[in-house]
Amino acid sequence: MPAAVAASQEHGQGHGQLHDPAPGSMFDLSHWKITLPQDDDGDNRPDEVAVGDIDDYSHPDFFYLDTDGRMVFTAPNRAITTANSSNTRSELRQMLRGSNTRIGTHAPGNNFAVRARRDSDQYGSIGGRMQATLRVDHVAVNAMHPDRNPAYSVVVGQIHSVGYDDTSSGFGFGNEPIKIYYKKWPGHETGSVFWTYERNLARDNPDRSDIAVPVFGNLWDNAEDPGENGIALGEDFTYEINVHNNTMYVTFTNERLGTVGHAVSLVQGVDELDNAQSYGGDSLYFKAGAYNQCSTRTQDGFWYAGCAGTGDWQVDRTNGDYTQVSFSRLVVGPSVPFEGAVE
Repeated sequence: MPAAVAASQEHGQGHGQLHDPAPGSMFDLSHWKITLPQDDDGDNRPDEVAVGDIDDYSHPDFFYLDTDGRMVFTAPNRAITTANSSNTRSELRQMLRGSNTRIGTHAPGNNFAVRARRDSDQYGSIGGRMQATLRVDHVAVNAMHPDRNPAYSVVVGQIHSVGYDDTSSGFGFGNEPIKIYYKKWPGHETGSVFWTYERNLARDNPDRSDIAVPVFGNLWDNAEDPGENGIALGEDFTYEINVHNNTMYVTFTNERLGTVGHAVSLVQGVDELDNAQSYGGDSLYFKAGAYNQCSTRTQDGFWYAGCAGTGDWQVDRTNGDYTQVSFSRLVVGPSVPFEGAVE
């Protein structure tokens, strides 16, 4: 173990600016920015650390290296959130432009597209691949509405689409062709890994919903303990999202449970209710980290589990009202032809 990692800072103190060692000292973060569950600059938005600054950045509570060199992301249930979400996050956003800020965040050069998309040659890449090895250390344990599917869960990787000002093309709704979830009910021996595909429709379309696909254990509406078929807290698993040409290949591996793979066209709807061309006209980007799905909102609605949280990090950590995910590997790069088996 590198001496710098063994000498990692004490966590739970201070608000974090530059701390040694930073995750960027052991992970290639040259094409990522991070959104954090805090607003230290007082602009009423979650703080972000740009590509040009992230290599030297860590936060003692929300983004740091542990003593084994893992990159740790932590998000309390109650903290500031982005404009269109009620969920907190300590999460990386892919920036294909790197440090070239002359390319806008939502511009084609900073995102990827499927090959069939019009003008796909103007994008930062055609397709792409994200590979991760991680373990979930903790998920929120207190929810007023435990029957609402997102309770006790965290998203550890996803592809997001860019929201367009003009959606008359039938694209640009800002939806997600994949979100990878880990969910563990309180008192259960293990949790479940699954992923969702969101029908690519306008936000006010009642058919816009997430279709869940099982991987290890159960789906998010199953309250039974997955037992030996699930993944325990602190147990490693890997995922790979490989968008090659017009198809998304998703592969999961666990040493104990083996390998599970799926393939989904991103240019043909998954069913009769979906966008007929799926995400074929969208601009896409990867995200990875801890996107806490245990919203503290209590009103009616699928996403509002009414999870506990005070907004005081020390109190919320003691009460278990947070999520934490640790990555030992995170790599992004060009897509590759798929070799393997899918269901």
